Amino acid sequence: MIDFSLSDEQRAVRDWVRTFVERELMPLENEVLRRERAGAEPGLNANEVKELRALARKSDFWGVETPEEYGGMGLDPITAAVIETELGRTFLTFKFGGEADNILFYANEQQKREYLQPTIDGERKSCFAITEPGAGSDAKAIRSTAVRDGDSWVINGEKTFITGGCEADFALVFAVTDQEKGANGGVTCFLVDREHGWTSEPIDTMGERRPASLVFQDVRVPHANILGGEGRGFELAMKWIGKGRYLLPARALGGCERLLDMAIDYSRTRQTFGSPISDRQAIQWMIADSQTEIEALRLLVLHAAWQVDQGLDSRHAQSIAKLYGGVKANEIVDRVMQIHGGMGYTRELPIERFYRDLRLLRIFEGTDEIQRRTIARDLLKGHVKVGATLG
Repeated sequence: MIDFSLSDEQRAVRDWVRTFVERELMPLENEVLRRERAGAEPGLNANEVKELRALARKSDFWGVETPEEYGGMGLDPITAAVIETELGRTFLTFKFGGEADNILFYANEQQKREYLQPTIDGERKSCFAITEPGAGSDAKAIRSTAVRDGDSWVINGEKTFITGGCEADFALVFAVTDQEKGANGGVTCFLVDREHGWTSEPIDTMGERRPASLVFQDVRVPHANILGGEGRGFELAMKWIGKGRYLLPARALGGCERLLDMAIDYSRTRQTFGSPISDRQAIQWMIADSQTEIEALRLLVLHAAWQVDQGLDSRHAQSIAKLYGGVKANEIVDRVMQIHGGMGYTRELPIERFYRDLRLLRIFEGTDEIQRRTIARDLLKGHVKVGATLG
């Protein structure tokens, strides 16, 4: 038996998040667009995020996937994907508080008290620092080093395109501790406080996100700040990268739903040659193709989330979902802009903003090319069989 329906609890969560997005987030979009046109910082400001999170927390919406023992909701991966989809219906970047990087749960008891729990509580901010100027998609090519000096390690190197790097007060830094072993036991993850001496600079991009460049120059870190054990860094990095890749296309899915709704509404009211453009076959095909791709993406996302929920190796399914989601989301937003014509190209509507933001999905956390490499390699090496999706 195959059941494609959500549970009553999942529907209730979905409806609550959708209402929150429509009542609290979408009304802020015009102001955010106005500020952006005026040259102000893009997106929600810190106070707005704080107020929105506080409002959500009053409804006990805190720590979506954080285990209940740490004060979170402990929701399953499928519900998490549904939540991301609803949050994606606005271009505003917002996540409910109470979360911490999944690999922080590998911390020892002292580290949990100093880093994990304060991050969950919203008292501290972290960033995941592995990407370097010469090591993006090829994480094994990192060159940052950490050299043992008594009870400390001295870190040197540069990280780039680090999300939240300018706001974080500590970083999860991956550095080579054994050149000969490299990624096979020679990379270690360190918990590095900003007070230890690293610096950050923002990188301007075409979208809202402003990642950072981090510089480590003779940054001295206590041996006690190694996360998960010496030489386990690359293993931890892959756990971080692989955990939530399906959540990226899930958020894009919500954006595509919102955009298609806008296209349908506009096509019904925009008239050319005496009738609405919704009567034109060219417009109808754009709408039909977009709906078909949205529903295909939904199933890919939920299948990947289901595999995670079942404890299965979901990397192949997540690569498929991310690849398809990135490509199709960009095609859909392009169609929606085309349907809106000149108005779609302006910054008066959110379409242009979605257009810029969705482009990032094809680059970060594994480019299209890396996803294709993963999918093809799994098939060619026999790790996955064609047509074996249902077992």
